[in-house]
Amino acid sequence: MITVNPLDVDGIMFTAIRVELPKTNLLMITNEIGYIMCGALDVDLLSEKLKDRKIIAARAVGVRTIDDLLSAKLEKITEASKEYGWEVGMVGKEALKRIS
Repeated sequence: MITVNPLDVDGIMFTAIRVELPKTNLLMITNEIGYIMCGALDVDLLSEKLKDRKIIAARAVGVRTIDDLLSAKLEKITEASKEYGWEVGMVGKEALKRIS
């Protein structure tokens, strides 16, 4: 099942997406600028092979819900996301507020 819901993060609207798969879930919070995602995100691919696209994205590991993703520390970020002040260790919610 795929669940897509609007998500208000301190007055800023995002889209929360949950894809239920066997033995795991894919979690993502996104807007028109960028996104944060669960550990399934291949940040190296985005930063290296797709570098010219300047994708704003980060991953957090060990998350099981959208709320977990909001409160988790970012484990890896794309190079392009640094332009928005994203840093490894930043909490997901704080990173999202910087791409409003």
